[in-house]
Amino acid sequence: MILLVSDLHLEPQRPDLVRAFLHFLETRARGAEALYILGDLFEAWIGDDAMGPFEQEIATALRQLADSGTAVYLMHGNRDFLIGKAFCRQAGCRLLPDRHIADFPDRRVLLMHGDTLCTRDEGYQKLRRILRHPLTLFVLRHLPLASRQKLARKLRSESRQQTRAKAMDITDVTEAEVERELRAARVTTLIHGHTHRPAHHELLLDGQPVERIVLGDWDRRGWVLEASEAGLTQIDFALDER
Repeated sequence: MILLVSDLHLEPQRPDLVRAFLHFLETRARGAEALYILGDLFEAWIGDDAMGPFEQEIATALRQLADSGTAVYLMHGNRDFLIGKAFCRQAGCRLLPDRHIADFPDRRVLLMHGDTLCTRDEGYQKLRRILRHPLTLFVLRHLPLASRQKLARKLRSESRQQTRAKAMDITDVTEAEVERELRAARVTTLIHGHTHRPAHHELLLDGQPVERIVLGDWDRRGWVLEASEAGLTQIDFALDER
């Protein structure tokens, strides 16, 4: 069995989410063939050199899962795109590119965080291109820690304000971009997060049935997608589930 999660947005200010995720790693994830985390594991990440006790706790829990035999894969999200090799080494996980094709028990699938699918959000896409540019990443990683913390707070505040002001369709994926990605990957299943709108969409692409599965975000409840020979099943559960 393979498990997939996304958009946990872990932070010290949400101890309920942290407890739920640690419990998930110790129970449901143990014995799985692999765990894929498709972006935004953390609410914010300003650099591996800024890791404190909270980040160390998460890294240790992931390492324990990896050492138990479950392969752990991590993808950047729009909140934690500065996660680097140092964290991944400590957490025992492999960092995946923005687009990754994986072999599941019953199919090949395209895995994405999902933010690049929201092409109608032109302001965000422009900012993303700037922030992900290699030169920008170099500068960000070499800024003093205090400067990065201030910039992260500013970006988070602006992002929340802008998201509230945008129409729902602007912050959702565009069908044309979904179709383009499926064609390019030559698969019939796309799995992503980012939009916080868990769903299973079925559509036709060039006369062939394809599907798009949106992972749920961890907030009031937790979400996990289970992939097995029987197919794909998305499950939600109470954060205090024991």
